[in-house]
Amino acid sequence: MMNDISLNELNARMDDTLASHLNIRCTHVSEGRVEATMPVDKRTRQPFGLLHGGATLALAETAAGIGSLALCDEGETCVGMQVSGNHVSSAVEGDTVYAVATVIHKGRTTHVWNVDVFTSAGKLVSSVRVVNSMLQTG
Repeated sequence: MMNDISLNELNARMDDTLASHLNIRCTHVSEGRVEATMPVDKRTRQPFGLLHGGATLALAETAAGIGSLALCDEGETCVGMQVSGNHVSSAVEGDTVYAVATVIHKGRTTHVWNVDVFTSAGKLVSSVRVVNSMLQTG
């Protein structure tokens, strides 16, 4: 479905969405793997200057959603079913976090993704599981 789209086109399609408001940018898409970045700033931090867990989950769900769309067949789309995250450390305002999403189950009706979110120094911030449901559009 998205095999012929460039990263610039993909990021442009995210304009005026939650992803663009959080400045989430996709940096890599291949079959079964997506990478994306997000700054820790006034849009994505909690009141104490640390990365907000909800923003982290939004980054993870965005990366996994793009990954599932890239795996969809013609006449399919996907929607999120479940997001579950474990936050294991923090990221501070001024940093940029990056997500690495890898598919761990590609079924006919569901995709399960593991998404690890890291600081720019490579420290694990969160490990997130995302389940997407495949829907027929035609």
